[in-house]
Amino acid sequence: MKQVYFISDAHLGSLAIPHGRMQERRLVNFLDDIKEKAAAVYLLGDIFDFWHEYKYVVPKGYTRLLGKLSELTDRGVEVHFFTGNHDLWIHDYFERECGMIIHREISLTTEIYGKLFYLAHGDGLGTNDRKYMWLRRMFHSPLCQCLFANIHPRWGMQLGLRWAEYSRHKHERQGGEPPYAGEDHEELVLFAKDYLKTHPDTNYFIFGHRHIEVDQRLQNSSRILIIGDWIDKFTYAVFDGENLFLENYIEGETKP
Repeated sequence: MKQVYFISDAHLGSLAIPHGRMQERRLVNFLDDIKEKAAAVYLLGDIFDFWHEYKYVVPKGYTRLLGKLSELTDRGVEVHFFTGNHDLWIHDYFERECGMIIHREISLTTEIYGKLFYLAHGDGLGTNDRKYMWLRRMFHSPLCQCLFANIHPRWGMQLGLRWAEYSRHKHERQGGEPPYAGEDHEELVLFAKDYLKTHPDTNYFIFGHRHIEVDQRLQNSSRILIIGDWIDKFTYAVFDGENLFLENYIEGETKP
C-alpha cells in the first residue's frame, strides 16, 4: 500500500530566511525520495511566503519545486495544494501547468484508506483575534484581489514579499512562535475538540500554520497533529493506511 504525506509552512521565497535555496533543495530532495511510494502529497499551506498570480505573469523562481511536483503528478501521484494565509492568491496556474488539485476552502474533510481526516492550514480556526480575522477577510476579498492585480508585478511582488518579511521580523522581535499552550488553551486543539462534538467519527486532524510539532490523542479514535515547518524543523506527517506518524527529514540520513 502506498503512503500519503502531509507538509506545510516552507515559506519559500521569504526575504527573512537566509537559507531559502537550501530549503527548496531539501524539499525537492524529499519529494524525490518519496515519489516511488507516495499515493498522494498534501501541501497544507504557506508553501510560499507570498504568491500572487497575475493573468499572464507568475512569481519568479521555484522552478526546482514546481518541476518536481509536476513530475509527481505526471507519475499519477495526487498533489493537493491548500492555500495558506501567505499564498492564498492562486488562480489556475498550479492546476493547469503542474496538475495539482487546489483547495481554497478553509478546510477539507476526506476519507483516506478508510479513515476520516480533517485537513486545513489552520489559520482562522478557533481564534478570537478580531484584527487577524478582519485582515483574513480583507485578503480573501475578490475586490481586494482585483485591486492588487492592477499593481504592476514589479511593485506588487515586492510589496507582498516586504510585507511578509516585516511580519516575520515583528514576530521574531515579539519572541517568535509561541510554544504549545496545552490542550486547554491551544486554539487548534480546542477547535478540534469542539468539532468532535458534532463530528465524532473524525479520526485525524492535521494542521500547519503554528510552526510547532504536536501529536496528541483527543479521544479513543481521534488524534490531532500540528506538523511543524520546513524552515528549520523539516517535519512531515505520513499515513501508511494503518498508522499516522510525525517524522523529521534529515537529508542524506533519513529515508522516509
